[in-house]
Amino acid sequence: MKLFLKGLKCETAKCQIERRQRSLAPGMHGWRKGRLSEYGMRLREKQKIKRYYGVYEQQFMRFFHEASRLPGNTGENLLQLLERRLDNVIYKLNFAASRKAARQLITHGHVHVNDHKVDVNDYILKLGDKITLKNADKSLKRVKQQLESNPNFTTQGWLQLDRDKPAATVVALPTRTDIQIPVEDHLVVEFCSR
Repeated sequence: MKLFLKGLKCETAKCQIERRQRSLAPGMHGWRKGRLSEYGMRLREKQKIKRYYGVYEQQFMRFFHEASRLPGNTGENLLQLLERRLDNVIYKLNFAASRKAARQLITHGHVHVNDHKVDVNDYILKLGDKITLKNADKSLKRVKQQLESNPNFTTQGWLQLDRDKPAATVVALPTRTDIQIPVEDHLVVEFCSR
């Protein structure tokens, strides 16, 4: 399944999923594809979320435990927490071409949240947080170049983007309809809560 981890490369013919030889599993027994067990289906859904957001196992479990303490549906809370990560928001605002590029932008100190430098990728944004860039030509040039490369880009409803500055504000919390990853979150909750 395509998770669009490589940015625009996933939309070209160079995408690994599109190649014919990648339709089979690796190894000499790749053509024997059996049915997944219940455990395998739940594990595959969890791994899909981890790879989509680029988090490690400990980070994922920390987010899961935090989501289980919040009121409401644990699966939706988990996806909402992962969606509000700073590196994901930078990618969703089109400040970077991929989540990896967004992490590099944050780690190098180009991103400010509420006028404070934040260099932690898994910083969770709250309602009303304002995201700006460091007031340096290098930072502004890189992001403006990325914004100009895709002029038809539209942000999601829970983010408000000002293309001129560039800056953004979190105007609402993301809902399940805003989260576009095709995953069955109840299977992830069942897997992690055993």
